[in-house]
Amino acid sequence: MTPINITLNQKSRILELTWPDDEVHQLSCEYLRVSSPSAEVQGHGPGQETLQLGKENINITAIEPVGNYAIKLVFDDNHDSGLYDWGYLRKLGDNQESNWAEYLQKCDDAGYVRKAEGQVI
Repeated sequence: MTPINITLNQKSRILELTWPDDEVHQLSCEYLRVSSPSAEVQGHGPGQETLQLGKENINITAIEPVGNYAIKLVFDDNHDSGLYDWGYLRKLGDNQESNWAEYLQKCDDAGYVRKAEGQVI
């Protein structure tokens, strides 16, 4: 399923996707960055994932279409190697609450203290 609208609000750092079934997902740039489908983040197999830290104030600087199946997000930390296909974006939106809770737990387990909103990193 292809989104019918994609809107980036750089001020709030939210990417909004509207789907044909009227579902709307608001995904933070941080969530998208730490969930990047790239090998840098996901590794090359199970158990090879790399926990992404210090991305609280990340923003997207560009959205580039990839055929009719995906977008490439360019982040202001120069990360641009993940292709977010429509299925992956839909899964990120549908499972945002549980995925985010899992990410926060991993940060906590690693002893990482997240920066407050707007705090300089």
